[in-house]
Amino acid sequence: MPRFSSLHDAIATNIKDGDTVAMEGFTHLIPHAAGHEVIRQGRKHLTLVRMTPDLIYDQLIGMGCADKIIFSWGGNPGVGSLHRLRDAIEAGWPNKLAIEEHSHSAMANAYEAGAANLPFAVLRGYIGADLPKVNPNIKSVTCPYTGEKLATVPAIRPDVTVIHALRADKAGNVMLEGILGVQKQAVLAAKRAIVTVEEVVDDFGPRNLNATILPAWTLSAVCVVPGGAHPSYAQGYYKRDNAYYKAWDAIARDRDGFLAWMKTNVLESGPEAFAPHAQRLAAAE
Repeated sequence: MPRFSSLHDAIATNIKDGDTVAMEGFTHLIPHAAGHEVIRQGRKHLTLVRMTPDLIYDQLIGMGCADKIIFSWGGNPGVGSLHRLRDAIEAGWPNKLAIEEHSHSAMANAYEAGAANLPFAVLRGYIGADLPKVNPNIKSVTCPYTGEKLATVPAIRPDVTVIHALRADKAGNVMLEGILGVQKQAVLAAKRAIVTVEEVVDDFGPRNLNATILPAWTLSAVCVVPGGAHPSYAQGYYKRDNAYYKAWDAIARDRDGFLAWMKTNVLESGPEAFAPHAQRLAAAE
C-alpha cells in the first residue's frame, strides 16, 4: 500500500543522489511540482529519463541535478529550444550532461520491457536512421523464426518514477484519464513510484473509456498537490498555461536570469504555490 504523505517527505524518502528518475507525462499531467521539490532538496548526479524533456527537465538540468539524460525529443513545445539543456551539453554549465537519444517508439517499448521485467525491447525501427551510429545501446537481433533483423534497446527500469494524476481514492489507488503517454508503463517498470494528484475522492465515479487505474500496490507514495502539473494541463481541472511556456524561452536564455527566476519561483516557494495556479486557470475556463 502506498503511503499518503507530503510531497517533501515523498521525495526525501524515495529519491536519492545518483538515482535514475523518470518523470513522465505526455503534454498532459507533467509532474512539475514534484520536479521542483527535487530541486529544492538539492538532489545531484541523477540520470533523468523522459520521452519528451521540456521545461521541468530544463529546470532540473539548469540547477545541476542531472549528470545524464535518456530521451527521445527535447524542446519547449511550440516555442523552441531548451536553453539550459543546450548550455549543459554544449558548454558544460552548470555541469557536463551526457545524453542517450532514442526514438519515441524505442522509449515506449523500453518502458514496456521494463514493466514486463524483460532485459531489452525488440522493435521494427531505426531503418535508415543515424541514431544507432551515435547511441551504442541501440543494437539488433535476428529473429529465430523468420530471420528478420530487428532493433533492440535496453529495458528502462528507473529507480523512481514520478507522475502526476487526476485522482486517488482513500485506499491509494490512482486514476489517470486523457492523454496517458507512458505513465502506466513507467510506474510498473520502476522500483519505487511517487504520484501527485489533484484530489482524493471516495469513488472514481464515471470515467472515460481510456481511464487507467494504477493499483495501490504499484505505488510508493501518493501526495495531494492541486495544480501539481502546472503549466501543463490536467484534464477536467485546468488548461495548459501557454503564456508560461512562451515566457520560459526568455527566462532560460540567460544564466543569471534563470537562476534569479528559480530562486524566486522554486527555491523560495513550495508545493502549495501550485494551488493558486490551478484555481486561477480553472476560473478562466
